[in-house]
Amino acid sequence: MDHHIRVLVTDDNDDIRAVLRSYLESQEDIVISGEARNGMEALKHLSDHSVDVLLLDMIMPQLDGFGVLEQMQRMPAEERPKVIAVTALGREDFISRALRLGVQYYMVKPVELRMLVERIRDAANMREPRFEETPLPAVAAARTLDDRVSNIFLGLGIPAHIKGYQFLREAVRLVVEDPDRINRITKELYPMIARRFGTSASKVERAIRHAIEVAWSRGRVDTLNRAFGCRVAIPEDKPTNGEFIALIADKLSLEQHSA
Repeated sequence: MDHHIRVLVTDDNDDIRAVLRSYLESQEDIVISGEARNGMEALKHLSDHSVDVLLLDMIMPQLDGFGVLEQMQRMPAEERPKVIAVTALGREDFISRALRLGVQYYMVKPVELRMLVERIRDAANMREPRFEETPLPAVAAARTLDDRVSNIFLGLGIPAHIKGYQFLREAVRLVVEDPDRINRITKELYPMIARRFGTSASKVERAIRHAIEVAWSRGRVDTLNRAFGCRVAIPEDKPTNGEFIALIADKLSLEQHSA
C-alpha cells in the first residue's frame, strides 16, 4: 500500500514553487505529483492525476484560486483533493469565501515550511472538513507558547497577515528555546528564520522592524505594559528588534518556569 501523500504545488511564482518543491521532496512521506503555474494548469493536472493535497495560490493568471475551487465543485467528492490555500491574501472576506468553497486550511504567506508540512499531513488524514482561518483578535485562554505569543502580538495590533508577525513569533520561540540566540541575532537568529520561511535574513530583519513600528504607531503600548503588569515600554521609545524579542521571550520563559 502506498502511504505517500501526493501533492500538487500551484503558484505562478517560479521561486516559490522551487522552494516548496525542494522542501517537500525532503519529506519521506510526501511526493510531488506536479506543479502548476496557473489555475488552468492545476485543473488539467487534477483531471489526469490522482492528488491527495492541493497547495493553491489564490492570485494567479488565466484562472485564479477561487476559479479553481469553483471548478472543483464539479468533481466527484471522492476524487477531490484536500486544499490548502497558500496566499498573500489575508482579508477576512477572501478567507471566508475560500472556506465556503472547501478549503481545509488557509495560510497567509510567508508560511513556515515546517508548519506547512504538518498541515499537509493533517489535511491528507482528514475524513471530515476542518477549517483553520488566519488568527483573529478574539483572545481565548492561551495554552501553548504560540497562543501566548499570538495573544500579545494581536493585543498590540500587529496584524496576523503581515510578514513580520510570523517572523516575530518564530524569533520569540527560538529565543525562549535558547536565550543566548538573542546575542547572535544577526549571525544566527535572522538566518535561521530566513531558512525556515524560504527568504533572506535582511528581509526578516526589515519585516520584524516594520511589525514593531506598526504596534507603536497604533498606540497599543499600554497593552504590553498590562501584559507584563508593569511599565516596560513607552510610546516615545520604540525598542530595537532585539530588545522587543528579548522582552517577550523573557516574559514567556518566566511564565513557563513558574507554571
